[in-house]
Amino acid sequence: MDIAAYQREAWDRQVAAGNPWTKPVSAGEVAAARRGEWCILLTPTRCVPQDWFGPVTGMRVLCLASGGGQQGPILAALGADVTVLDNSPAQLAQDWFVAERDGLQIRLELGRMDDLSRFEDGSFELIVHPVSNLFVSQVRPVWRECFRVLRQGGALLTGFSNPALYMFDQDEIERGNAVLCNVMPYSDLGSRSPESLARLLERGEPVEFGHALEDQIGGQIDAGFLITGFYEDRWPDRPLDRYMPLFFATRAVKR
Repeated sequence: MDIAAYQREAWDRQVAAGNPWTKPVSAGEVAAARRGEWCILLTPTRCVPQDWFGPVTGMRVLCLASGGGQQGPILAALGADVTVLDNSPAQLAQDWFVAERDGLQIRLELGRMDDLSRFEDGSFELIVHPVSNLFVSQVRPVWRECFRVLRQGGALLTGFSNPALYMFDQDEIERGNAVLCNVMPYSDLGSRSPESLARLLERGEPVEFGHALEDQIGGQIDAGFLITGFYEDRWPDRPLDRYMPLFFATRAVKR
């Protein structure tokens, strides 16, 4: 199975279905950002602390696996030099829509988050990477590529899911039940029953991978990053979020 090709088509379908993470920011939000009033999400609900970004004007920013017309347009409205890379043409089209509507300059790149070979070493001063690495089977190559394309002192802002989410039967979670059944690390391809996986693929939904914290946080450190910020977030609509935060965010600096 070509995971990247499947995920591309799946996310194109998510755009057509109106997934919340494919809906672009409004013209009002862009106007507010131009006035200095803004919020960027790496996780479901909690705004990233603005001091995690530093001075944004003129900053070379890569919005990594961040299509959908959300983070990129806000950063462009703040005066950053923004490149958005995403695996889904339909997601990139949302950024193009906002750029055309609001007169923003945004560079759009179609590609995988774990292959940034088109960019030279030290190309960016900031990488904004919202919850999306659950859609690649291996996350450590993402961190190595991020480290390479950042300049010295540049920052990587990342959101990712708590792997504890995947310990539970995913079909039962959708029904509001918590049934403990999976051993970590998790993969929809290897952890679901054949019947459950067949239903997922028939629906054309993205395939998910639950990466260990050793790979999420330890992988950033092993790539050479220094973790300088951390917070947790919850998704109110998910049953498990009543018991534990299911999302994390980190700020990591290239030393």
